[in-house]
Amino acid sequence: MKAAPFAYCRPDSVDEAVDVLAGGDAKVLAGGQSLVPVLAMRLGRPGTLVDITRLPGLDSLVIEDGQLHVGAAVRQRTIERSAHVASVPLVARALPFVGHRELRSRGTVCGSLAHADPAAELPAVAACLGASVLVRGPRGDRVVDAREFVTGAMTTAVGPDELVTGVRFPVARDGEGFGFAEIARRHGDFALAGVAVRVRGDEATLAAFGVSDRPVVRELTLDDPTESALRPTTDALAADIVDTDGDAHGSRGYRARLLGVLAARELARAHREAHR
Repeated sequence: MKAAPFAYCRPDSVDEAVDVLAGGDAKVLAGGQSLVPVLAMRLGRPGTLVDITRLPGLDSLVIEDGQLHVGAAVRQRTIERSAHVASVPLVARALPFVGHRELRSRGTVCGSLAHADPAAELPAVAACLGASVLVRGPRGDRVVDAREFVTGAMTTAVGPDELVTGVRFPVARDGEGFGFAEIARRHGDFALAGVAVRVRGDEATLAAFGVSDRPVVRELTLDDPTESALRPTTDALAADIVDTDGDAHGSRGYRARLLGVLAARELARAHREAHR
């Protein structure tokens, strides 16, 4: 199939882009790796595509005030190859799992957040780290906590007249450890279950993805950080948070089993890293 007819707009400023979005029936085009297939299958028929790839400032990739700022036009492959990504190890570990290299060469970090696929890696990483999503609309700029950004499957807190302009990830501090893992049918496929983990001392933050309609974040205290000792806790956690229906790729019980194993393994790994 081919996309339904649409108008194409390449604004010269973020404010102009917001004005076009406020006119209604418009969608943002950045990397297009999620949007273009939707258009091609006619699952979406926006009247206008607003191309933000050349807007001034949206290609920013800098570390300032203890945060890695990633503009809305920054490609996933750009940050993956940047020296800055070492400051946020969890992002560095997650990016190789995002699609394939060719897709990451076009897809953007903020585009993945805005698309809000329940099985996507970057929304879970952002939620685990407590990142901040920057949004601009007709009423001005606002900041949305990444844990409140995704409100459901393919749904976010961004209004139809608003634009995600960037995301800020806190840089890693001394004494922190991280873990990331997922299981998919093939590399680059959507995750059946996955975890992003940050450990500081004996306190851990875990974000699970692919098992609900949004990333699910839990705070844990690691009294005994060995993988075998953690399994009862992570199995109970998985049974509580996995609520996705089964499909041809795996039942609900199978996903819960995967999550319990992955969570225990990555929590133990992150704890060792934090205390080395």
